[in-house]
Amino acid sequence: MSQADDGGMKYQIFGTDAESADEKIAKYTGEVPWSYLLPHCLKGNLLWVDPSLELAEVARALVRDDSLAVATWLGCGDLVRVGELHAAQWAESRERFQAVVVTPFVLFRKSHLG
Repeated sequence: MSQADDGGMKYQIFGTDAESADEKIAKYTGEVPWSYLLPHCLKGNLLWVDPSLELAEVARALVRDDSLAVATWLGCGDLVRVGELHAAQWAESRERFQAVVVTPFVLFRKSHLG
């Protein structure tokens, strides 16, 4: 993950308007097909969120620069950077995913809507 000049992580929700972080998280969360996620996967910016976590909770942790929470989730496998094996699994899939953009990352999991 990128480190800012002061040693901290610096992530943001798309957009520079006056909306709160929670409003932006809600705005940039939606259901998407794998084809939307693939370009983010190829750039190494796609993170799988375990169903035990809320997408908004993980997004807020990134925005708040909560490196301890992020490191804990990465360490225990609740947050996983998606690789080629995962991508191949979903390439032919018609599955839908719930995703949220937190620049430069896209957080996602299987959709419970579809």
